[in-house]
Amino acid sequence: MRRTNVCGVPYSFWSLSLKVIVLGAGVIGVTTAWYLKRAGHDVTVLERNAGPACETSFANGGQISVSHAEPWANPGAPWKVLKWLHRDDAPLLFRLRADPAQWRWLLRFLLECPAPRSRANMIRLLKLGTHSRQCLQQLRSEVQLDYDQRTEGILHFYTDAREFEDALEPARIMRELGCDRRVIGREEVLKLEPAFAAMGSRIVGATYTNQDESGDVHKFTTALAWHAKQAGVEFRFGVRVQTLQTDGKRVEGVEVASESGGYENLRANACVVALGCHSATLMAPLGERLPIYPAKGYSATLPVLDESKAPTVSLTDDEYKLVFSRLGNRLRVAGTAELNGYDLRLNRTRCEAIVRRTMELFPGCSRPELASYWTGLRPATPGNVPLIGRLPRWANLFLNTGHGTLGWTHACGSAQALADIMSGERPAVDFPFLGAAAL
Repeated sequence: MRRTNVCGVPYSFWSLSLKVIVLGAGVIGVTTAWYLKRAGHDVTVLERNAGPACETSFANGGQISVSHAEPWANPGAPWKVLKWLHRDDAPLLFRLRADPAQWRWLLRFLLECPAPRSRANMIRLLKLGTHSRQCLQQLRSEVQLDYDQRTEGILHFYTDAREFEDALEPARIMRELGCDRRVIGREEVLKLEPAFAAMGSRIVGATYTNQDESGDVHKFTTALAWHAKQAGVEFRFGVRVQTLQTDGKRVEGVEVASESGGYENLRANACVVALGCHSATLMAPLGERLPIYPAKGYSATLPVLDESKAPTVSLTDDEYKLVFSRLGNRLRVAGTAELNGYDLRLNRTRCEAIVRRTMELFPGCSRPELASYWTGLRPATPGNVPLIGRLPRWANLFLNTGHGTLGWTHACGSAQALADIMSGERPAVDFPFLGAAAL
């Protein structure tokens, strides 16, 4: 019987230094490359775009939100999904298609909704998020990164009494587990964020997590990629991964196509798939059906025209499933989720709904016609728990994907844990890593 360590990696796999290919240069792929290189491995990153963070990591909501640990799949979700089914501006919208992958994902989503499953998933997300935030803070200190970061915490606010009541139990559980998501009243909300003055009377309550952060994920990822390159990581942009070449037990190489049309076979000791929702497409020919489906998210970025009317604390509007982050002289507003396959076309109705809510909350902070819109495909798993670790059937094939809306929050912790696993060490966080023995 082949012996493995506590992380499920065969002892024969270990060496002082592995030659690793990382697929994808979003925030997950770049942080993975950074931590693998720091652990002493030889790392090459492959990316189809001309630079890092050009897709899902380009213009997200900007939050490092450990407090955003309640999964989409929770006891109240099925009723909300049905209620929103025919609303084009719904916060969570299922556009049902003749797509078996979507229906499989939806069924598994419903199975994750009962309270015991939802609570277990929330605990996992909370542990990974707390660990990851610590890793980010340490990395920022070591490398002196600047990405419009703010450390004033995250404020979840509520203008609907029922939504506020529903938030109290998850907040209590998070406090029990060490995340200080404190319940506060209207007066303290206005003290923390004076920009709410125009509509403060409508706020029925809030929770506040002072350790959470925000920042521009695109600036972070491009800056870290530069530092990784200086440290010796090789980045190859403009190449498309075609297939993984295997012998049935191991990945022997990666076939890539360049923009010029040529093909090349690259060899390595190990491969990390960090391709977001495209991870599922790549793995399907190997017989691996990953429970990942694209959740299309939107963002609007507005220039701040009046400092006194724009928020400075990062905010979460749970009722509308929106987040607000101040990035220098810009206000980033992002959220909603649309399960509609891999379609990246902007839906004007959903874009306008984001800006309309922003102007309702913070009138005069900017002008709607100045908004720039973006959409990206988040790699969502049914329970929101990402897939990190070694696939059991394969000796040298690893995943770091499926982070959904929390890729920025979980990036550093996921990458550090995977680097530990691939180096034969026990990760510092208690999490159900793929291929791992009981930890």
